[in-house]
Amino acid sequence: MVGINQFDPELFINILPDLAFGAFMTLKLTTISTFFGLIIGSIAGLARVSHNPVFHYLSTFYVEVIRGTPLLVQILIVYFGLPAIGVNLSPEPAGIIALSINSGAYIAEIVRAGIESVPHGQMEAARSLGMTYLQAMRYVIFPQAFRNIMPALGNEFIALLKDSSLLSVISIVELTRVGRQIVSATFNAWTPFIGVALFYLMMTIPLSRLVNYYQRRIGKYAVKS
Repeated sequence: MVGINQFDPELFINILPDLAFGAFMTLKLTTISTFFGLIIGSIAGLARVSHNPVFHYLSTFYVEVIRGTPLLVQILIVYFGLPAIGVNLSPEPAGIIALSINSGAYIAEIVRAGIESVPHGQMEAARSLGMTYLQAMRYVIFPQAFRNIMPALGNEFIALLKDSSLLSVISIVELTRVGRQIVSATFNAWTPFIGVALFYLMMTIPLSRLVNYYQRRIGKYAVKS
């Protein structure tokens, strides 16, 4: 008889479809949250480098608050706090909103650093050609900054993919939640969580390799430049 903390190969094979579904849900939630986080982070990042003090301080306040509080607390505030002001959300939208807001703060700092890495003379040259500030940012600064921030965005996606496991606390059926459900049903803690860890590795290792490959390509491009 296989004990609670012993690996059971037969159980492992049987739970693979459930774990694969959990991994799919994890990727889906992470991708959607990263998309909205990219929109929020791009706006907040541009506001961080803005000369308008209102935009600058509002974006700084947002970044500091989100980065200074745990993601788990943010998830609980969105899911349990919003109903107090009349906004009732099901677990999945609440989880996506919490992850997007959290990711947006980190992406804002990535965007700010990317913009500031572009030589200041690029902005002066664009303005001397008659471009407005927004046109210079759109056509000159941001395309160059985007090339520099791509590896950091990849790392942010990987970090968010792992952090999405916290969504299990509000009953979202992602990979970690599926593992916990299997443990409850089989009374075997070892096998399901080994499977959960393997599925996370199967998602994060290829993404890490892709980010590293892109960083090497950027390094070669920078040397040639």
